Amino acid sequence: MLKKSTAAFMIIAALLCGSLLTLSVTGYSSVFGQAAGEGITSVLQTTGLQDKESKKLGTALDLIEGNYYKTVDRDKLIDGAVNGMMEALGDPYSNYMGKETAAQFEESIEGSFTGIGAEVSSDNGKVVVVSPIKGSPAETSGIQAKDVILSVNGESLEGLELNAAVAKIRGPKGSKATLKIQRAGATEPLQFVITRDDVKLETVYATMEKDGVGVIEVTQFSLNTAERFKEELGKLEKQGMKGLVIDVRNDPGGVLPIVIEMAEQFVPSGKTIVQVEYKTKEREVSTSKGSRKAYPVVVLMNKGSASASEILAGALQQSAGAKLIGDNSFGKGTVQTSFDKQLQDGSLLKITIAKWLTPDGTWIHGKGIKPDIAVAQPDYFSVAPINKSVILQYNMNSADVKSAQTMLDGLGYKPGRKDGYFDVDTKNAVKKFQSTAKLKVTGIIDAKTAESLELSLIKAIQDPVNDNQRNKGIAEIQKEIKAAASKK
Repeated sequence: MLKKSTAAFMIIAALLCGSLLTLSVTGYSSVFGQAAGEGITSVLQTTGLQDKESKKLGTALDLIEGNYYKTVDRDKLIDGAVNGMMEALGDPYSNYMGKETAAQFEESIEGSFTGIGAEVSSDNGKVVVVSPIKGSPAETSGIQAKDVILSVNGESLEGLELNAAVAKIRGPKGSKATLKIQRAGATEPLQFVITRDDVKLETVYATMEKDGVGVIEVTQFSLNTAERFKEELGKLEKQGMKGLVIDVRNDPGGVLPIVIEMAEQFVPSGKTIVQVEYKTKEREVSTSKGSRKAYPVVVLMNKGSASASEILAGALQQSAGAKLIGDNSFGKGTVQTSFDKQLQDGSLLKITIAKWLTPDGTWIHGKGIKPDIAVAQPDYFSVAPINKSVILQYNMNSADVKSAQTMLDGLGYKPGRKDGYFDVDTKNAVKKFQSTAKLKVTGIIDAKTAESLELSLIKAIQDPVNDNQRNKGIAEIQKEIKAAASKK
């Protein structure tokens, strides 16, 4: 059982532990009943090391201590052995935290934290971004789901155990982390210089749009998220809300009972919310005790929507008739729980104990959930940053020029092309931007112009007017509201 919510794994990713895209369980047996309790018991009731296995490990330890040419830290060797077992599982969501890392994790559960604010996992030895946290330095710098972090401040992460890799990413507020990123579709690694900062722990944001359309954004499923969601939903309903958009884009997941509690507010009583399947192939089905809402609901998702987000999307689509809008989701279909008391030294094991299935029995792991209405964001939402160490000017041809052209076009300066060739039209577009930004008008993109371009683009991306997926969700609800009104 978890001592505290491993939703904090979502919150402090890239700060403490790594491999933290977990669908976590608190109060496990009380949620899923006897079968679930037996699921955990089966994990605990093992024989431990057999005599020959214990002898082999002990002999290896003796040989290392007796023959290695340097003095060794015995605790590090033991931790390394446990880490090795976890890595041998080949599961990016099962991992080990030593005493120090586990202690930092426990402390961070209670309050705010500093870092870059990105959920990460390990995949075949690579540190992969699952999702940047809303409003975090990682998000505002342009880090995206599926990005592979190659190095931090010049130190390669290749071959590092995930906790060690994340230790290089974390750091004090105000310090800089220079990340080299490999992104699908980019021919060369991208570089991001991110200033670490405080990361907000708020998980629910609500607004009322025109025509009675409410929008609730959920950034992760932590212990208070269901309560906060219910509060904000109630406020919108009191304002006369006629339809709801639930936004779980870039939401990496969280605590299993929380997402079930939230889904019950929309799934009719007796309908399935989620199924959990153990190694014995036994399935525990969680059914709703709630009721369907009278108003239409849509769910926004993207490739950063994972785990609990996918459970909510699948449940509302299959059991409550909600439409899914946006991109294909991440594809995380397993359940983890953490064991700390059993190790008795302050360390912690997080282990995948089951897989979860959508109401119709589909396992979405590695595949994700397809939206009912696919909507892409503008290309400048995913543009790579510009290398500030290189001056871009007329007659150059490079990926950085292509990024600059994409930014200029997104900001309305019309360079005429986005293929990476710096022509006369591109130069004129740069001059127009520099004039507007009150920079020296040269038609050359130096570090100052590049930084100004990127800051202007961030503002454009954060402006809801430019959010195609959000706008489509609102438009879809408006359409359903009108259709319902015409039938009265």
